[in-house]
Amino acid sequence: MKEHARQARAENRIIGFVPTMGALHAGHLALVERAKRECSPVIASIFLNPKQFGPQEDLAKYPRAFVADSEKFAAAGVNVLFAPEAAEMYPSDFRTYVNVDGLSDRLEGRSRPGHFRGVTTVVLKLLEIVQPNFAYFGRKDAQQVRLISQMVRDLNLDTEIVVCPIVREPDGLALSSRNAYLSADERKAATVLHRALAAACAEIHSGTRDPLQLQSVIRKVLSAESLAALDYAEVVDAESFEPVTRISRPCYVLLAAFLGKTRLIDNLYIEPVVPAAELHAQF
Repeated sequence: MKEHARQARAENRIIGFVPTMGALHAGHLALVERAKRECSPVIASIFLNPKQFGPQEDLAKYPRAFVADSEKFAAAGVNVLFAPEAAEMYPSDFRTYVNVDGLSDRLEGRSRPGHFRGVTTVVLKLLEIVQPNFAYFGRKDAQQVRLISQMVRDLNLDTEIVVCPIVREPDGLALSSRNAYLSADERKAATVLHRALAAACAEIHSGTRDPLQLQSVIRKVLSAESLAALDYAEVVDAESFEPVTRISRPCYVLLAAFLGKTRLIDNLYIEPVVPAAELHAQF
């Protein structure tokens, strides 16, 4: 993989990279489509990273469909598929980890201790191996993308992180590999995440700028769905991911909930528009 990347760079080609853990869906393929418009070659990876799963999490049952995923990437126009083994990425004497201070401790970091250390470590390794000019990530994992962007900037990596819109089912559910875990009833109930964010969006457009009011609206919608259990609903600054007392600058409404044993996340991005008193909210 390194030799292929060196050759592409020597030819002054623009390398685009789409890292995944497999179990591909239309959201992953949308990243490939964006990369194809801007880069050649497009490299994708499939690596189910054990370092980002906690001891009580779902590594063993995480969906694996390597042959089908490979065919999807080939059909989508991926030029190179990088699929290392865990022993290659983490040999027996592996000891080095990457931690982004502050940003790693809240929200997903609080709910999944050690998760982000595993994410940033594997992404750094992948970026060093593939050496892309651009790497493409979905905005559904907003905190993860923010951490990776910070790491790339802090460590002076020669890769630009490109954040792409959330891809959704027709009923609003954000695409996720974990959606495959949902029973039929849970799948129907899972739309409550989008409905809760839609209610928050409506509040913003009606003039609400109080994060506590938005959280109250989200909790009310979630509580009406018996199969859903809220993990967190917070309104945070889009840079620091710290809570805000008033919505007046770029923010995220971040939501995590359990549907049965399956934990799903979603978010709403809020940014000021001209005139500055108005806000635009984007799913």
